[in-house]
Amino acid sequence: MDDHHDDHGHDDGHGSELVDVRVTSPMEEFGMSRVTTGLLVLVVGLAVVFGVPLFLG
Repeated sequence: MDDHHDDHGHDDGHGSELVDVRVTSPMEEFGMSRVTTGLLVLVVGLAVVFGVPLFLG
């Protein structure tokens, strides 16, 4: 099996340098509206996961 791939973003030693364009961390700031939305989603999710079984049980 040939393990040589040109799409992994590493230098293969033949003068071709590829730039890794993948970003794995947030690069832009977020405001309080996104924090509020996240907390609201968390509360609704916890209510579904724990509240529904307690209500039905």
